[in-house]
Amino acid sequence: DVQLQASGGGLVQAGGSLKLSCAASGIIFDETDIGWFRQAPGKEREAVSCISNSYVTTFYADSVKGRFTISKDNAKSTVYLQMNSLKPEDTAVYYCAADTLPYGSTWYDQNGYDYWGQGTLVTVSS
Repeated sequence: DVQLQASGGGLVQAGGSLKLSCAASGIIFDETDIGWFRQAPGKEREAVSCISNSYVTTFYADSVKGRFTISKDNAKSTVYLQMNSLKPEDTAVYYCAADTLPYGSTWYDQNGYDYWGQGTLVTVSS
């Protein structure tokens, strides 16, 4: 079975940092694109970042560029999202997702991801 386990969320003050982790199992990790999405209360889920498979290309939403950094550890089948300079508007449930057939997919298209983790809550206080 494919499992994506997101962790690392919590409560942080504005300007602070958090590091999210997404541990994957049941997939060929280095052939899979992993994306992070978030859903704030009352809003639609939106794409945050993505890291491609073996070529390790990264993508970011404009709202997080320069503040968030995505990385991966193939040996641990884990993707990380380092979030710095957090703002109250970053408050959301963060989900990681796997695109096991990434060729031709658009990184921010949620329909391209076949597996989703359970989400981890990030709350940024002002």
